[in-house]
Amino acid sequence: MPEGDTVWRLARRLQEALAGSRLTRCDLRVPRLATVDLTGREVLEVVPRGKHLLTRFEGGLTLHSHLRMDGAWKIYAPDERWRGGPAHQIRAVLGTAAHTAVGYRLPVLDLLRTADESRVTGHLGPDLLGPDWDPAEALRRLLAAPGRPLGEALLDQRTLAGIGNVYKSELCFLLRASPWLPVGDLADPERAPALAKKLLEANKQRPARVTTASPRPDRRLWVYGRAGRPCLRCGTPVRTAEQGRTPEERVTYWCPTCQPLPPEADDRPDSPPPHTN
Repeated sequence: MPEGDTVWRLARRLQEALAGSRLTRCDLRVPRLATVDLTGREVLEVVPRGKHLLTRFEGGLTLHSHLRMDGAWKIYAPDERWRGGPAHQIRAVLGTAAHTAVGYRLPVLDLLRTADESRVTGHLGPDLLGPDWDPAEALRRLLAAPGRPLGEALLDQRTLAGIGNVYKSELCFLLRASPWLPVGDLADPERAPALAKKLLEANKQRPARVTTASPRPDRRLWVYGRAGRPCLRCGTPVRTAEQGRTPEERVTYWCPTCQPLPPEADDRPDSPPPHTN
C-alpha cells in the first residue's frame, strides 16, 4: 500500500500536471459518478492528506481518491499510450491540453463539496507531511490508549496520518521496541512521532525508500521485506507474524534480539507465533 511519502510525491506530480489548467476531458467510471462531467472547470490544486488525495476544482468541488493496495494515478502526454493497466481497470480520466491523468484500480473515488472535505479526512490524526503537523497532538493520540500494541497504534490513521506497513516495521525497529509493546511502556514516547516525521520527510522526494542510509539496494530497509534474512544490526534472522485484528491484520517484520517481546507477550491474543520465519 502506498504510504504518506508516496502519496505526497504523487500529489506533487498531479499538481504540476493539472493545476492552473481547465479540463478538456473528464470521465469518471464509477456508477455513482457516471453522469458527472467536470469538463471546463479549472483544477485549482491537488492536496495530499495522509494517504488521501484531494483534487480541488473551481466551483467548490473536490475529487477524493485513495489508492489503498493497488490503486494508481498515471500521467501521460497527449499522444502518449496509456500503460497503467487494461482499460477495464480505469476509474477516472482527467485531461487538460497538456496532460492526462488516469486513475487505475481506485477503490475510493468520491466527488464532494470542498467545504465538506472533513467528511472523508476529518477523522485523521496529524499529517506527518502536512503543513499543520502538530507533534503534541500526535503524542496525545499515540498515548490515548496506553495498552495498545505499538505496531497497531502506528498503523491507525486516526493516530498519525501517513504511516503504512513499511514505516510501521521500520519505526518499531529504530525505536528498539517490539511491535507488541504497549505504547504506554515506551521508554521515550515523544521519539516515536518525531522519528516518524523525520523518516517520511527524508523519503518524500526519493523514488526508493531508505531508512538505513546504506547505498546498497538490498540494505535500504532494516527489517521490512527481510523475513528469514540476517538483521543488519545483530545478524539474528528477521521474523514475521500477523498483527492486528481481522480484517485489518498486517504482516509485521521485527528482529527478536533487537526488539525483544514484552514479558507478557505470550499471554496476549495477538502475540506472534513462536516459530515464524
